Amino acid sequence: MSKPPRILVVDDDATARAVLAEVLMKAGYAVESAGGGAEAVEKGQRVPVDLVLTDIKMPDMDGMAVLKRFRELSPETPVILLTAFGAMESAIEAIKCGAYDYISKPFKKDDVLLTIGRALDQRRLLYENVHYRQALRDRYQFSNIIGSSQAMLEVYKLVARVADGRSTVLLHGESGTGKELIARAIHYNGPRANAPFVAVNCGALTESLLESELFGHEKGAFTGATAVKRGLFEEAGGGTILLDEVGDMSPALQAKLLRVLQEQEIRRVGGDKSIPVDVRVLASTHRDLWSMVRKQQFREDLYYRLNVVTITLPPLRDRRDDIPMLAYHFMQRCAAANQRPVVGISPDAMMILQQANWPGNVRELEHTIESAVVMTSHEIILPDDLPATLRESAPVAAAPEFPDLVTLEEMERRYLIRVLEETHGNKAQAAKILGIDRRTLYRMAERFGLNLAEG
Repeated sequence: MSKPPRILVVDDDATARAVLAEVLMKAGYAVESAGGGAEAVEKGQRVPVDLVLTDIKMPDMDGMAVLKRFRELSPETPVILLTAFGAMESAIEAIKCGAYDYISKPFKKDDVLLTIGRALDQRRLLYENVHYRQALRDRYQFSNIIGSSQAMLEVYKLVARVADGRSTVLLHGESGTGKELIARAIHYNGPRANAPFVAVNCGALTESLLESELFGHEKGAFTGATAVKRGLFEEAGGGTILLDEVGDMSPALQAKLLRVLQEQEIRRVGGDKSIPVDVRVLASTHRDLWSMVRKQQFREDLYYRLNVVTITLPPLRDRRDDIPMLAYHFMQRCAAANQRPVVGISPDAMMILQQANWPGNVRELEHTIESAVVMTSHEIILPDDLPATLRESAPVAAAPEFPDLVTLEEMERRYLIRVLEETHGNKAQAAKILGIDRRTLYRMAERFGLNLAEG
């Protein structure tokens, strides 16, 4: 059961203080009381509070001083001031200095509870928003982008170079290669991370609908436009907008997008007023835009505006060394999300995954692993858990050839080495695949002269 919000009531009038405390406790709040401003600040340093309700007129330290100290001590804590009718100017000044609201004396119980409820709701939303954005920043850190192939290392370098700037970036690659993931990494590792990231698929909407989505519309601009609507460029203010599949945009919209990039302002559909916007633009496409320019299917001036920096994402078939790492990442995430006891992928299943063509790239691999995790009845994903089309397309593995017959112990040593390679040295996963505990795994490694030092 969650704890009730804690409210600090500050008033030098003991009777008024007691009445407020009783009202708040009956409403289910925890209450701390202070007979003056200095005591309130001292108590606020010792006891975390969710809201401060303070009188303005107090002899030792007035409510304005209490407000300023709490803005320093705990900026996220809302402060509500109690004021007599003659002190309205002070109350309005307090709002300018950061107070949430003020309540006039003599107050009504319902007014007090309503104002406190709104202030606490706003505090909760701000808290959730901060933590949500921090979770997004953590999720899209460079370290969470999977892949160590040379092709991906080049991508990481470019992302790191452009993240801190505001230049337009064009992300090019086949469908499913992770263009939006890289766009989010650019946003959440740059100075705009605390502002919105907005993505729109330019190929999924009709021209008129896309224009309204991007730029918004005025009331009455067209049938059904019953109210003013802010567009995504306005919604992304201070942040980043990703124009996914920008190559599918119509010539008319290309011209309007060019104007936005040049002028840093938009005009809503049906409006005649220019609205300035501060947005970083990222664009992605699977098309060859330069070829489209030569065929006069895409504006050359817009191409150069978008193509300040190009990051090309390699198809999965060109980064096969990353497949085991990606497969294990998707397996662990899906197993946790679905509460499935799947802990590994057999070497034969991994060989099929590494030899597949993956026309759908990383997205197809992710869906394949997700299906295998959900459908398997084992702790290890086996070849039979993979789609039949994938198994049938894999080349038949040749029988292993040895220069001479080897002992069972040598076969055991070779298999242990292969499992460790497939799991990238993950001892827990290797032990699960082998069907032994970690202590036995260490004894086996010691017997074969393999170093399993903790990494």
